[in-house]
Amino acid sequence: MPHRNPMQTDLLPPPADGRVRVMLTLPFAGPLDYLVPPALATARPGDIVTVPLGRRTETGVIWDATSSLPPEFMPPPQKEVPASRLKPVAARLDLPPLPAQLRQFVDWVAAYTLSPPGMVLAMALRANALAAPPRPASGWVAASPLPTGLRLTPPRQKVLDAVSASPLSTGDLARQARVSTAVIRGLAQAGALNAVEITPPPPFATPDPAHCPPQLGGEQAQVAAELRARVTEDAFSITLLEGVTGSGKTEIYMEAIAACLDAGRQALVLLPEIALSAQWTGRFGRRFGAEPALWHSELGSRLRRLTWRAVADGTARVVVGARSALFLPFDQLGLIIVDEEHETAFKQEDGVTYHARDMAVVRARMSRAPVILVSATPSLESLANVGAGRYRHLRLTARHGNATMPEVQTLDMRADPPERGLFLSPVLTGAINDAIGRGEQAMLFLNRRGYAPLTLCRTCGHRMQCPNCTAWLVEHRARHILTCHHCGYDEPIPQTCPKCADTDSLTPIGPGVERITEEARATFPDARILVMASDTLNGPAATAAAVERISRREVDLVIGTQIVAKGWHFAHLTLVGIVDADLGLGGGDLRASERTVQLLHQVAGRAGRAEAPGRVLLQSYVPDHPVMQALVSGDFASFMQQEAEQRRPGFWPPYGRLAALIVSADTPDAADMTARALGQNAPQLDGVQVLGPAPAPLAILRGRHRHRLLLRARRNIAVQPIVREWLSRVRPERGARIDVDIDPVSFL
Repeated sequence: MPHRNPMQTDLLPPPADGRVRVMLTLPFAGPLDYLVPPALATARPGDIVTVPLGRRTETGVIWDATSSLPPEFMPPPQKEVPASRLKPVAARLDLPPLPAQLRQFVDWVAAYTLSPPGMVLAMALRANALAAPPRPASGWVAASPLPTGLRLTPPRQKVLDAVSASPLSTGDLARQARVSTAVIRGLAQAGALNAVEITPPPPFATPDPAHCPPQLGGEQAQVAAELRARVTEDAFSITLLEGVTGSGKTEIYMEAIAACLDAGRQALVLLPEIALSAQWTGRFGRRFGAEPALWHSELGSRLRRLTWRAVADGTARVVVGARSALFLPFDQLGLIIVDEEHETAFKQEDGVTYHARDMAVVRARMSRAPVILVSATPSLESLANVGAGRYRHLRLTARHGNATMPEVQTLDMRADPPERGLFLSPVLTGAINDAIGRGEQAMLFLNRRGYAPLTLCRTCGHRMQCPNCTAWLVEHRARHILTCHHCGYDEPIPQTCPKCADTDSLTPIGPGVERITEEARATFPDARILVMASDTLNGPAATAAAVERISRREVDLVIGTQIVAKGWHFAHLTLVGIVDADLGLGGGDLRASERTVQLLHQVAGRAGRAEAPGRVLLQSYVPDHPVMQALVSGDFASFMQQEAEQRRPGFWPPYGRLAALIVSADTPDAADMTARALGQNAPQLDGVQVLGPAPAPLAILRGRHRHRLLLRARRNIAVQPIVREWLSRVRPERGARIDVDIDPVSFL
């Protein structure tokens, strides 16, 4: 039986005066009022329509007459326009209506993030998803009976034999019968073939929950049974699934997907990186006998359109995708899984700023569905919710099968430094030689793209800087360019210093993954080396090909950035070397230590996932740092407890709330004056503190000058109404803009 949310409002009739609210995908404060013409008297909330706006026509959605938002999230009321001034809705599009749950979700995300609701709706109404469906294909069947007097040549007989089983299009029929299209046209003109409409097969096969269930035992079976129970409850719940790397978390939460399919509902799986989708879909296909639907930025427009409609009509039963998949038009959503829930990639920084993990919890609640958050290194936010009793907590403490956790050691770079001009300790290079000599695979990890993060002049000290950002240009030697990783600016590597004009004086400072690869090729000349970075892997297909090469043991040494940390299973990889374990510990990020532990623990987890034991070597200049000690001991819980104790007294997240205001402007004066006005009008409330204004660490980004303010509040205080009222008292200077980031993750 189809599941319906009790909050469903699709069947509510339009108001008696024929007025409807239409939400447009534009940055307005809310829906606009229109009249329903008699021809559209059956229009209901959720219908996708076109309406006039000035001299143009826009697409929008008929919105609900009332809002389900809590009072503190309600935007200021809008002045009602007299009916005599309203324009009629132009047309209703032949598209599935937007479900009530999704409309409520759009309202909630907009109110929580202080974003225009139309811009949130734009994420749910992708333009290419709304294009007209493709016309039904036409094909041919044999006439019955065949016309009398028909001359049957051998090519004609081949055509008639080919269409005896099922209708075929002209192209398919010509290929199958191995004839020219002229033969087919001749048969049609003779009346021997009749044109028919071909019904295309469903774009996505139905996964079979009973196709290839795993053999689970011990705590794996117990956890899988618990997750299945959460799904069959047909109720909202939140479960944190914590398991050591290699413990089989993916196989176990797929049992929850199986329970969701058995219940006749849809499942959504969010991954932090689309590169992971290739290996994930392969595992899913082996378990369920069919591929899931994908949703990410690399999809072509036709597949995106088919997927959007298949989600809306329920034929896409399981969707795996990036954070934007949260805004697909599910009407039978029965389960949401957030894999690697600790990943900051789930936070969208541009446009509507939202955290997909947190919004997944909201979407699940509105759908009365369970949500499962999965990680080997859960975020402190999720652990705090476990401690407060808001989340259930399930743990997997052992690796699958006979695999054991790798041994982790620090290499004190002061005691075992590399040779001058190099970056790999002799201890690490020796360990790599030993692993390769045993026929095993090794990995080097450095979370820094390019050849070198900084280029300076040995003569005058000039540093190559981006003209649009407060950032150094990164050398990419393979492409012979210097580039900015913030705005995309690049320029050829100059032969002379731009400041002093000295020739051949520019030198790279520090290593990037390209430079480590150069050193590795010189150090291990016979090793087969593969580089895994966003610069070398263009999309899921390239990533899948690289993973296949590693799995076939065509690679001895993998060198990569953070893409190699994400859940890969390489059975023969036994050694992981982390080139610069201290890299993430600098800066003013309050989560720096937490993020470093999570990232390096994930990288370390690639080692020793099968029979052969694993070993991890951390190159560090501060081996006594709590992060390094936690990685060596494997005591993640104690480290996170220490992090919690440091944050709790100052009401830092997750024990308080943050809202960042980022001022940007074309000129430094406009940015400074707007930031000062915000500072002068900052709220003065108990339990609320405003830090700043101050120049942002990236004081110039994409040519715009930037200042930041940070509002910090106790956890029991809603920051949205405070920020909304604060912004109402300040008018930005000409050319200035104020962006709001609720629950910021980045502080640049």
